[in-house]
Amino acid sequence: MHTIEPHYNWIEQYSAADDPRSPLFGAEYSLDTYSNTIYGYYIHPQWDSIESDTLFFKILWVDYDDGCAILEFIGEWNDAIENDIMQLKRNILDVLVHEGIRRFILIGENVFNFHGSDDSYYEEWFEDVEDGWIAGINFQDHVRREMAQYSLDHYINFGGTLDDLAWRTYEPRRLFEEVDGLLRRRLG
Repeated sequence: MHTIEPHYNWIEQYSAADDPRSPLFGAEYSLDTYSNTIYGYYIHPQWDSIESDTLFFKILWVDYDDGCAILEFIGEWNDAIENDIMQLKRNILDVLVHEGIRRFILIGENVFNFHGSDDSYYEEWFEDVEDGWIAGINFQDHVRREMAQYSLDHYINFGGTLDDLAWRTYEPRRLFEEVDGLLRRRLG
């Protein structure tokens, strides 16, 4: 797991640690010290914590003018025991929503398991984004199925073309435009 790095090709365009409006402003990273673990396996030190033992993330890009954020995740999304959605909502999403972010792209190819609970925080997040949207791209099939069992697909758009986006080949603005276009046609 320590070799799975967050996507860094966009770092010249955006760094949450350098963004005074980001919940991660001022974060410092050491490439020499591996301290975070998921179930005893060290993860790359560039991943950020949401104060969960099982789920880590990275804010890859934010555009405040367009109100969009792209977040990448790694680990086990565990709402049943760790209440990961509460941690994510309170520590990260509330700050971004307060700053005007209304469209979220969640990259989930490195989310290995999901354990659900109720959908209250997802519903609250969905209400917070008003006319925006939340899109989950490249989540593994079994994770998407588990999330759907808790009706999270009522709040997060999954499926179809979103499942197979070669997102690393896009610049961040182009990825946003692609997902926005797909969801406009879908939600139209």
